Amino acid sequence: MYMFQTARLKLTAWYLFIIMMVSLSFSAVIYKTLSTEVERFSRMQRSRIENRLKNTIVIPFNESPELLSPPVIDDEELVEYIKHRIVVMLALVNSSIFILAGLLGYMLAGRTLKPIAEMVDEQNRFISDASHELRTPLTALKSTFEVNLRDENLTLKTAKTILKESIHDVDTLQSLSDSLLTLAQHQKQNSHVPFEKCDMSTLVSDAVKQVTPLAKTKHITITTQAAKVYISGIRHSILDLLIILLDNAVKYSKQNGNILVRVTKKDARVYIAIQDEGIGIAHKDIPHIFDRFYRADSARTKNAKDGYGLGLAIAKKIVTTHHGDIRVASNVGVGTTFTVTLAL
Repeated sequence: MYMFQTARLKLTAWYLFIIMMVSLSFSAVIYKTLSTEVERFSRMQRSRIENRLKNTIVIPFNESPELLSPPVIDDEELVEYIKHRIVVMLALVNSSIFILAGLLGYMLAGRTLKPIAEMVDEQNRFISDASHELRTPLTALKSTFEVNLRDENLTLKTAKTILKESIHDVDTLQSLSDSLLTLAQHQKQNSHVPFEKCDMSTLVSDAVKQVTPLAKTKHITITTQAAKVYISGIRHSILDLLIILLDNAVKYSKQNGNILVRVTKKDARVYIAIQDEGIGIAHKDIPHIFDRFYRADSARTKNAKDGYGLGLAIAKKIVTTHHGDIRVASNVGVGTTFTVTLAL
């Protein structure tokens, strides 16, 4: 916060410096121009008066010769007074510009730095959240190894069991790191990635194939109703989006449940709905489910090792990249429906 406040003041100072340099330069030109015009007007006025006096004044014959010259009109004081007034007025104008430019420059500097500050805050939160999630399993692994290394009665069978559990924890850490990398990748602006024509029915079919092994372990049936619709997008990102939503639907569905995937087209938009008959999401959790590392209480208790709350955050980023919208409707104990809207 202090860093951005300092940067804001510096940026304001630069704005103010540039504006005042321009203003003072214009003031100098205005002063020079007006002074020249005043002096020229004064000379013209004096010449006009002298010519008029020469043509209208009659000099008596017996008057002294010096009266032959007309009286000189001395208006130097008036010219200097006008120049002084010009300086005063320009000083007042520049003072007003200085105050106004300072206020507007401060506001403009704040607006300029706001996206940068938000990006830095986002990065700091990301690093903090990731560090917290990584620290817990790493600490557990370290503690397990240290305790068992001190155990003089450690048997080969126990050591193999510990190694097997540790490999599972390492796999979990690898999954977390992969998810973090995926999220970081989708957080970048993907304007440089060209969109391509994507067949939604094919993408749905590919996504269903990838989650089918997990669905079979819980005897879950996945039904698809996908119209032959094409959209413009990043194919692998759309596939990731579908896999994330289907994976969540399977994880939080009950045994022998059903999942329905519908793809429909209306006007110039495609609607992708994934409906499950799972545990549902509490109303208080819905506003936060797309936040990083957020998991609802039910998810924490029933699937403590199934994820770190990054999937929906990644899904949200993918939808945002494609200028779409994602919404959720859920009833606890009844099921959840995620609806993604994308442009054709």
